Amino acid sequence: MLGPPDVSVVLAVHDVMPYLTECLDSLAAQTIGPARMEIVAIDDGSTDGSGAELDRFAQRFAGRMTVVHQPNSGGPAQPFNRGLEASTGRYVFFAGADDRLGPEALERMVTAADEWSSDVLLGKVVGVNSRHIFQDIFVRDQADLDLFDSPLPRSLANTKLFRRSLLDEHGIRYREDMRIGSDFPFTLAACFHARRVSVLSGYDFYYAVRRFSGSNVTYQSRHALRVQTAEKIVGYVAELLPAGKKRDALMVRRFDHELARLLEDDVLGLDRATQQMVHDAIGSIAADHLTDEIAARLAPETRIRLAVARDGDLDDLLAVIGQDARHGLPKTVERGGRRYASYPGFGRLPDADFDVTSTPDWDAKLDVTAAVWHRDQLILTATGNGAADLSAGAEDIEARVTRAGQRVEITFDLPAVIAASDPTGQRRILSAQVGAYDPMKAPGRFNATGASGGAAVRAPELERPRPRVVLTGRRASVVALVTDASGRLMLSVIPVNARQITARLTKR
Repeated sequence: MLGPPDVSVVLAVHDVMPYLTECLDSLAAQTIGPARMEIVAIDDGSTDGSGAELDRFAQRFAGRMTVVHQPNSGGPAQPFNRGLEASTGRYVFFAGADDRLGPEALERMVTAADEWSSDVLLGKVVGVNSRHIFQDIFVRDQADLDLFDSPLPRSLANTKLFRRSLLDEHGIRYREDMRIGSDFPFTLAACFHARRVSVLSGYDFYYAVRRFSGSNVTYQSRHALRVQTAEKIVGYVAELLPAGKKRDALMVRRFDHELARLLEDDVLGLDRATQQMVHDAIGSIAADHLTDEIAARLAPETRIRLAVARDGDLDDLLAVIGQDARHGLPKTVERGGRRYASYPGFGRLPDADFDVTSTPDWDAKLDVTAAVWHRDQLILTATGNGAADLSAGAEDIEARVTRAGQRVEITFDLPAVIAASDPTGQRRILSAQVGAYDPMKAPGRFNATGASGGAAVRAPELERPRPRVVLTGRRASVVALVTDASGRLMLSVIPVNARQITARLTKR
């Protein structure tokens, strides 16, 4: 009889075909071997054949795979809890059923966790189909990572290796009252109580897949559910830690991510009642938890929107968001030795809400007004605040910048963009900075102050050019300018094959 495995892989499965097959195949290919691993899959009321695919695979993995079928629970928390209780491995790895693992992932992680006595271990995660994954935590292998002085608060998804004894000792389980976001308090609790959190960077351990259909529960969730989730996440952090620097280190990511995303440009398209709900909830959270230290570490757009939600009414907030989304960069006003962003409401709401005196990122803000493909280049024309020493790029790719007065020209070399992109595709946020370009100051990156830097490039009135197919050797990619829900301009690279190119040309 086989003994307990070294690692249990737990899957919460709901309508993930055909991605599920690739996920299961990647588990079958693990070099750790079936004698050292088990799979526990909870079919959470699938209706697309996912349950049958699990049963078929269980026959291939006889004796080391458990499949449980149950009615749909509404989210992954309950299936993950049930899978955790049914598993027996020394370590537990929670995987998305639409994602996949590198062949050596589990073997490498278990070996490192045993060597380092790690309670939680992160392996490098890469995005597939242009899914954006922050890479700052994966710059090097680290045996001992500090929760409060590292990029870890930006990387608290549950796709990690957890020591079972840690989870049981502290009763760490998923919150079943959270339909989305339940992995955050689970992973935060594990990292908080862990004696050691480690990271491995030299191998692509986990491939996080962006579904083209956008059909998973997180992508589909609406603002009411996202507001409730944000309230619970912020509340959990406040319960876990007393006010102070450590709490702020965790809270800044919550304001920079969950709360900022609730105040993106798409708020303008919501019905009035939902807009009011968002305003009231975010304003209340900001009043209770937005300290000066956190505000100083946020991008100016985010900080101003949070302050206006706190101090103004709904129409004030909509006017500020509308300025960015529809009209572009507001003027900068100097008064009494201070500098202010003259958004609607400035002069009536507290001046401090609009103060950008000590915010160098404000001077880097740009609005792109034109974009053209020229041979193997993408050339953007933009206007800004007139900063003389300006640089720009797309995260880890620096662009060439030339300027004439208020006019700024940004040039990307497409072969370099493609060469630096993951073979599975990648999307990068375009940003500008005052001074020499630093990839670690790109929006969404962690820097020495504990938050992102730079100013995301916007294009509220830009007529974007058609995507362009670029050939580099045997590799073909579609390069496109896209915008996210907050109006930030992004450079997208998606690999394509000959059949897809032919279909695109035929459609045109």
